[in-house]
Amino acid sequence: VKDTVGYDTLGHCFFLEDGIEQRNTFFHNLGLVTRPGTLLPTDRNETMCTSIRDKVYKNYTPSPSMECKAVSTFWIANPNNNLISNAAAGSQDAGIWYVFHSSSTGDSHGLVPETRAELTPLGIFYNNRVHSNFKAGLFIDKGVKTTNASAADPREYLCLDNNARFRPHENADPNRPRVAALIDTLIAFKNNDLGAWIRGGDITIQNSGFADNGVGLSFASDGSYPKDEGSSQEVTQSLFVGESWNRGSNGGQNKYWGQGGADGKMRTLPRNRTFPIRGFQIYDGPVRLTQSTFRNYVPTSERFTSAVGLRAFFGRPGQWFEENDLDGDKNSIFHDVDGSVTGYRDVYVGRADNYLIRHPDSPSLSLSISRDEYPEAPLVLRGINSQGALSQQYQPILMMSKSYTLHWDGPAPREIVLSLINFNQGDWVLVGLCYPPDTTFQVMADISDRQSNTFDDITDYGPLYSLAELEKKPLERKYFFDRIVGLLWLYLRARQGRDGHSYCSVKGCERVKVMATTSSSKLICNCTAKAYPKYTKTPSAVVPMPTLSTQPCRDCGASQLVFSSDPWNAYLQTQIKSLSSKEQHSGDTQSFITVNSETFSFTQQGFFLVSVDACSGKVTKKSSFSKMDSKMEQYLKTGIPKRSIVLLGTRGQPDGLAGVAPYLVPLGMAKAADLQSKESLVFWGFQGGSAPPPWASILAGQGEEGLGLQERYLPLGLEAYGCTQTSTRRDMELLRTATGPQ
Repeated sequence: VKDTVGYDTLGHCFFLEDGIEQRNTFFHNLGLVTRPGTLLPTDRNETMCTSIRDKVYKNYTPSPSMECKAVSTFWIANPNNNLISNAAAGSQDAGIWYVFHSSSTGDSHGLVPETRAELTPLGIFYNNRVHSNFKAGLFIDKGVKTTNASAADPREYLCLDNNARFRPHENADPNRPRVAALIDTLIAFKNNDLGAWIRGGDITIQNSGFADNGVGLSFASDGSYPKDEGSSQEVTQSLFVGESWNRGSNGGQNKYWGQGGADGKMRTLPRNRTFPIRGFQIYDGPVRLTQSTFRNYVPTSERFTSAVGLRAFFGRPGQWFEENDLDGDKNSIFHDVDGSVTGYRDVYVGRADNYLIRHPDSPSLSLSISRDEYPEAPLVLRGINSQGALSQQYQPILMMSKSYTLHWDGPAPREIVLSLINFNQGDWVLVGLCYPPDTTFQVMADISDRQSNTFDDITDYGPLYSLAELEKKPLERKYFFDRIVGLLWLYLRARQGRDGHSYCSVKGCERVKVMATTSSSKLICNCTAKAYPKYTKTPSAVVPMPTLSTQPCRDCGASQLVFSSDPWNAYLQTQIKSLSSKEQHSGDTQSFITVNSETFSFTQQGFFLVSVDACSGKVTKKSSFSKMDSKMEQYLKTGIPKRSIVLLGTRGQPDGLAGVAPYLVPLGMAKAADLQSKESLVFWGFQGGSAPPPWASILAGQGEEGLGLQERYLPLGLEAYGCTQTSTRRDMELLRTATGPQ
């Protein structure tokens, strides 16, 4: 499907419906204003969702947010399809939505009982633009219900269903290696809620730009262990802008209008005035954020904002922020690899109150690396018995090569499974579990293969009779039970290597299972009072604290300045700062023109012009004139080199400012601008083309408010300028890869 426009449609616009459509290519298409429809549950808005009930079971009332409200400009029901150089704007819900069918549906119902869509590698995704969508620009998550309504499940056939997680593997086989899905050159801006919501992995986003969204990009992994195998997500070489100079307009579909934080001027707002704007949002992990740039995340008196933030789900409506007292809150941690966040290279940053990982030399003015032997500051976890788990789960973050004790506010569980999650080969911790003094144990180690639900390398632990003896045999499968204190001591040591970011080893999940038998089944098992100070250790550092970096971070942020929908073009960064007489009287003294970070200041009243070669981007000429006279007239007619980008600014209110207008028409203006009574001027033009470029423009200031700093990025090396085209159209190369020679 190529060079096609879908405008003002009801229901999904570009639509792959049945879940088995593969190897299709959408190239250079435009979808605008996708409205709710009635045919499918996913087409419908809230009102339609609850009123159209002829296909639900009996009197069931659908939940709009869970079953409907997913109408999208591009609805892609199988990831093995190609999206290249498309644009999706103005959808009621999403611009592009990847949804995963467990079996074929619609007219293909029953043809393919198992599509394995969520395991299928992603096709080509390159240079797609999503903007002005209400729910999300790009959405990768969820499936659809593939059975008819019944008493067991009264929801309608093909309603939205939270039953799928994208986890691509070779040949859609979970036993084969993962294949990272690549989202390359996504441009997402002015989306009311999310620029992109992406669940699953492995997934990499690169060379992408996010601006003026409620949340730029939100990563959510496959879920909590043990459901999630340890897939990872990465964003690299990308740009996040909280508030750009694209302020929008008050009216039309823009529901929220208020003051911005970056410049204090009125602009369109996402969600509402109090919504906390975020650039990169972490829901769960692991995620990697590398070589990316964040700009203009500035709070106001009505809302918070952050370049990087965490998302919390409370399961109910309420305030944006709560007490941050859930297990995941307490165990929040990130790795500052290069020190670009904290100033300390290669440190792990956790909550200040998490003494399980506190470092003894952590500085008091920053978030700290943490470690173990602080018995006076225990971390209390409530567990995450979720997703239908058969047992309670706890997921603390631990520092390796340290010892810990575990206590309960009730009777100790009869069976405990200690899973070595994210342990590299050779990593170890020493743990002491609290039990009644009369407890007897069966302790065994195994390796669990979750795909086949089998267990391997089953080995029993044997008893020893002192902790000192146990510490001399850390490589052996032994345990020691201190009956006086009530602590069962044993080593947890990873004996297998793991692949990439997988939670478990290449052979499976290494585990230690403790089965306890006691006659004191109602005794509260908190051994803290007896355990300390007997087992207290002096805090020591396994790895020395790095020194604080005092130099600016080199090579931080994205390498490119411009993120556009024609990424094969080079761009020229230009800034013009004109200065009116009134601005000078108010104390402003700066007027300049900047070309690719090289600044040319002008301090004398008058006009200042800079010419730049439109093919190479090199500055070829700088000229100034105190007033519009015959010299300046002649310069504008004949003095500017052919094939030049022309930048013009003013200082003060130079004589003849209104008279310059007709001489700017040959440089790109459609007609002479009315500059009567204007006090300052900025202009971008072009010398040497038969047709004016679309970026040629003029701004004039008048009154109390000056023009301020004006910035434009102008394309270089275009054939329309008379330049020899040297860049390669990557989108055309990918189109040939996807479809063969055209």
